[in-house]
Amino acid sequence: MLDSLITSKTRLRLLVKFFVNHHTQSHLRGLADEFGESTNAIRKELNNLTQAGVLVKESDKNKISYKANTNHPFYTNIRDIIRKYLGLDKLLEQILERMGEVEQVLLVGDLSRGVDSGKIDVVVVGEDLNQDYIKGLTRRLEELINRKVIFTLKTNRLESSGLVLFDKNIGI
Repeated sequence: MLDSLITSKTRLRLLVKFFVNHHTQSHLRGLADEFGESTNAIRKELNNLTQAGVLVKESDKNKISYKANTNHPFYTNIRDIIRKYLGLDKLLEQILERMGEVEQVLLVGDLSRGVDSGKIDVVVVGEDLNQDYIKGLTRRLEELINRKVIFTLKTNRLESSGLVLFDKNIGI
């Protein structure tokens, strides 16, 4: 649905890259390699997004890197739209609904780094999690969001490089 509003596939991939996780930074050549596209196509979209103010450029010697502008007035709106596009809102809602005593939900793997590989890796942390529910949930979510979903269940809290979608102790 979002791809009918944002007709440039490159622009959409850049928005996913930078707005899934605000810590993500990348440079032109790295993006061209990752997306398998020419540097000119990537440069054009990076320039458009930078001029619009949604991305910021940072120079370090001869290397220019880009990241999401978290101070932009539409930052949270764009982030939320991208997360809805990827199905992360539905995924979180379904997990919290009947999983049991969920302490944390973390997005790990490719998507936590802004790479939409079609696979979502999720770690759910809590006591007495409903294992039977997770099996049925995996199938339903995959049909609902058109992506492969892989759940890992843990009992101990994690300090991870992944993206925290929910943390009971922090209140997010």
